[in-house]
Amino acid sequence: MEAGSILILLGTTKGAFLLSGDEDRSNWSVTGPCCEGWPINHVVGDPETGMIWAGGGSDWHGAGVWCSKDQGKTWDITKLTTGSMDTWAEQDPDFAEMINWSKPSVEFDDEFSQIWSLAYAHGVLYAGTKPAELLASHDHGKSWSRLEGLTNHPSRESWEPGGAGLVLHTIVSDRSDSNRLWIGISAAGVFETEDGGNTWARRNRLSNEESCTGHSHPAAPKDGETGHCVHNIVHAPGGNDILYQQNHHGVWKSRNGGRSWEDITEGLPSTFGFPIRVHPRDPDTIWTLPLNGDSIGRYPPDAAAAVWRSRNGGESWQALRQGLPQENCFFTVLRQAMGGDVRDPAGIYFGTNSGSVFLSADEGDHWEEVARHLPTILSLEVMDCVSTR
Repeated sequence: MEAGSILILLGTTKGAFLLSGDEDRSNWSVTGPCCEGWPINHVVGDPETGMIWAGGGSDWHGAGVWCSKDQGKTWDITKLTTGSMDTWAEQDPDFAEMINWSKPSVEFDDEFSQIWSLAYAHGVLYAGTKPAELLASHDHGKSWSRLEGLTNHPSRESWEPGGAGLVLHTIVSDRSDSNRLWIGISAAGVFETEDGGNTWARRNRLSNEESCTGHSHPAAPKDGETGHCVHNIVHAPGGNDILYQQNHHGVWKSRNGGRSWEDITEGLPSTFGFPIRVHPRDPDTIWTLPLNGDSIGRYPPDAAAAVWRSRNGGESWQALRQGLPQENCFFTVLRQAMGGDVRDPAGIYFGTNSGSVFLSADEGDHWEEVARHLPTILSLEVMDCVSTR
């Protein structure tokens, strides 16, 4: 990447898309669709090398991870499982010829149908699957192995699928400890490893605070745990143990690496939402985008869009609306569709299921729409060359 350049990485229902912008976060141009139009659930990049990975698939395609070494101009795929397309093509030579099919070499047969999440940390590329398992690659995505400690977790038989199925949708690394990871599974909750994935502990316990005891939401067990239907997790900067999560039953904070959680939803207009973002330098500044509820539309309350920001770790919240649609706004922002850069002030970005990308270059005070009419946006990440300086 050129010094000062910035890429918005989008996973959509019709392939990966890249938005490239100037150093001042303007003059955005769109590249795509990439990855042969596959459904792409998550796209991540490494600003140090410029490599970009896109994970996705379907029952039709099978699961795979695409890789680009030239900022999206060309892509290669490592296919991990087969799909019904491969079954049809193997049985029908005319169909195989029509789609220019050759029998793929896959590592996992037909054991899962999609890659749902990716993370690159400490030289390792991780991938979460549907159904929920965690894979790791030590050669930039060419070959993969399963982290059996999670696959064989004693609680696995109790895991229940969320609305999108049993998906491992969030992978969070500890910036200072290569052996430590947190993952989110819907609907099994948060898990942590401190030994590189050999063993995993569930991290869903409520704190002992009075405000955190007793609730009746169907996604929140009454036995002292938060909702297992976790939607997203972030780790605060600064070498601390602060985590935040948005789940099916509110926004929660942990001060001890997930060992207990406290409810910080008070002040928000609803308990339901998907994304959450933490400031790249300030552990007390977070953003989320509440929706009106799981069964009444999943759009912004009162059909007026707002990103809500806290500057004090969730003690209070402020609605940020300037530049966002305030009438007849019925879009949804999905769990991985909010990202940020590392600049000062920090840029915050989100994508919608109606195909728009919104950007705030001043930490949420003002917003502008920088792309529209794209396919349904499933994920948004930012690859910022400033982070290599």
